[in-house]
Amino acid sequence: MVKEIKIRDIKIGANNPVVLIAGPCVIESEESTLYHAHKIKEISRELGIKFIFKSSFDKANRTSLDSYRGPGLKKGLKILARVKKEVGVPILSDVHCKSQVKEAAEILDIIQVPAFLSRQTDLILEVAKNAKVVNIKKGQFLAPWDMEPIIKKIESTGNKNIIITERGVSFGYNNLVTDLRAISIMRQLGYPVVFDATHSVQLPGGKETCSGGQREFVASLARAAVSFGCDGLFLEVHKSPQDALCDGPNSISLKELENILKITQDIDTIVRKNKLK
Repeated sequence: MVKEIKIRDIKIGANNPVVLIAGPCVIESEESTLYHAHKIKEISRELGIKFIFKSSFDKANRTSLDSYRGPGLKKGLKILARVKKEVGVPILSDVHCKSQVKEAAEILDIIQVPAFLSRQTDLILEVAKNAKVVNIKKGQFLAPWDMEPIIKKIESTGNKNIIITERGVSFGYNNLVTDLRAISIMRQLGYPVVFDATHSVQLPGGKETCSGGQREFVASLARAAVSFGCDGLFLEVHKSPQDALCDGPNSISLKELENILKITQDIDTIVRKNKLK
């Protein structure tokens, strides 16, 4: 049985409805961040879907040195704190080094360990000791069962508020492939599994100095993941994906988000009626 994790008034896992984790890839400005948070909340509220806002204050793993990384820790957390207060939703963001963790934990409801850092023991332990909830993204280089020892690292600190996120696996050059069996396999580890439908269509380094993406496959993968019983959907959302400062090619628009949620909500209802374990 998959454990139920509580994030403020939101329950994820067990037999609860799919939760939405969404927002722009990176904080572009305070105005943009608040705009997207309000718009996504409006869409999710109309559909009765629980929503957690996500955006990065620092994208430390960009392909090029010249790529936009975000406003940084202090300014970024200040913006996310305003979103949390004014929009009234839980907040998720990622950290890339131990020195960021304690300050981030004061604001964030969920601290995310990025996929490329999912084997970094010291970082994982520091996050686990300080975070209310840990979201660990499965590395593109890991099999689903490789997440078990990572979970044990987190549990060793006494923190059992864990979410696992699938985001595709490396396959050949500049490509990711999603094996949806991973959702079922990782749910057997006892914790909620989120499917990152937008990063799963990323083409890492596919445009030489930056990543490409195939957003046309996001909706299909999201539908399939929900049918496999994922507990949440993680989506990069931008009002104008072609103008996004990070991960635009694999981000979806607000209209696309609404369409995806309407269909996946219907699928989720059918899956939960059958009491998927």
